[in-house]
Amino acid sequence: MVFLGLYPTQQTDFLKLRFGLSKLRLSDSSLIFEAESGGPLGMGFRCGFLGLLHADIVQERLERDYGLQIISTTPSVSYEVELSDGSPLNLRRASDLPDLSRVRRISEPYVRLYIFTPESFSGSILKMVESYRAKFLNMEYLGRVVKLTFEAPLSEIITDFYDRLKSASSGFASLDYDLLGFREGNLCRLDILIAGEVVAPLSQIVNRESAFEIGGKLLPKLKETIARHQFVIVLQAAVGGKIIAREEIPAMRKNVLAKMSGGHRERKDKLLEKQRAGKKRLKRLGRVEIPQEAFRAVLERS
Repeated sequence: MVFLGLYPTQQTDFLKLRFGLSKLRLSDSSLIFEAESGGPLGMGFRCGFLGLLHADIVQERLERDYGLQIISTTPSVSYEVELSDGSPLNLRRASDLPDLSRVRRISEPYVRLYIFTPESFSGSILKMVESYRAKFLNMEYLGRVVKLTFEAPLSEIITDFYDRLKSASSGFASLDYDLLGFREGNLCRLDILIAGEVVAPLSQIVNRESAFEIGGKLLPKLKETIARHQFVIVLQAAVGGKIIAREEIPAMRKNVLAKMSGGHRERKDKLLEKQRAGKKRLKRLGRVEIPQEAFRAVLERS
């Protein structure tokens, strides 16, 4: 039901990660995985889980039992895509979505949400749910408890919805849901480019009307989590090849003239030009380290 990528922080641990997943698969038939390349993250596995709790348990066992350090990517759900020639496509990751000119429609799974909460927290929960693509259906009083019913895309509730629900209700609210099937939506792929390179694990399928807002909020969070390098790092959000948001992480600076007590201007200019050439070469050949916090930032709505 929920798919995400697992990548070892050290590529030498790739075989150890495959061995660990294979061992867990023997006792957990609901776990599925297949090898994939995550661009800057190297080689890893695309894994399918029953839910986020299932994913957390598997990751914890891999780290504890096999001594692995793992980066997990943004969770996603399965989408049904109908191409322009009428052929169907089952989509498990956003990076596999074809160009929208070849897509006739995209359908996503919907759920009916049931939230049970004390009456005093119903107002804050209704306000919280407004930030998700949820449709309010009914409010029913069961004594001192209120039952709130919504319909929402499954992709909206598999990230931080449950955590925010607990915060809005001081931990008293509970959540249940029923699957309703797939419904067509106005969806598109939001790509994140770091130093001009699309980072496939950070791509996500979002509502087209919310793409500008999501991209504008996400890049400042990534800017805070990615460390500064010896060269300027450009962060961009794009939809269909069109850049919709941009941020820059400034380069670390070193005063190359600090040891010069004097000298002609030509000597200073020569050192500065050499520094600029070195930074330009680093920008072309350097690799940006992407921490786990960058993927957690994708999950946060607020």
